Amino acid sequence: MSQPAYRQGRRAPITRAPCLWLTLGLALLLTGCSSTVPLDETALPVPSAKPLSADVPSPDNTAYDPKRNDLALFALSLLDTRYTWGGRGPATGFDCSGLVSHVYREAAGLPVKGSSADLGQKSRPVDRSRIQPGDLVFFNTLGARHSHVGIYVGGGRFVHASNPKTGVRIDQMNNRYYAQRFEGAGTLLD
Repeated sequence: MSQPAYRQGRRAPITRAPCLWLTLGLALLLTGCSSTVPLDETALPVPSAKPLSADVPSPDNTAYDPKRNDLALFALSLLDTRYTWGGRGPATGFDCSGLVSHVYREAAGLPVKGSSADLGQKSRPVDRSRIQPGDLVFFNTLGARHSHVGIYVGGGRFVHASNPKTGVRIDQMNNRYYAQRFEGAGTLLD
């Protein structure tokens, strides 16, 4: 009696039926993952159990806007990208203003350039209680006005290129460090 192919050190032939079912199952799984839906801000993980302060908008007080949704989703897709001072792309890394420039160019087709302070001057001010996904949030982290910028993604959270240790990350607006350094919000959208 002959031994099976795998016992003889040879590859066993793969039948087409299991491969077909595996391929079909994988295709169905990936199709389900590829659908685009509006950003459900309540589905994103909240790192802190603390309630949001009253002056941070909830997802309920903003209408769905595809451009804002695209900005927020694209910013979220860049989480964990490395930080590079002066960096302007995912291959080289980002600093805070480079992240904003890249997200606005790629997700909204808007050519946005400049430092975080420049972005603060170019943006139209937005009251803290009216911040919407895609708006910019500014902080004084270096003892200078608008020395840091991030992109608000909803639910009291913003994405930013923080520092070389953490890279692009998401933080709460009511995080003690950022809440104490918050200087204002602005929009570059119509």
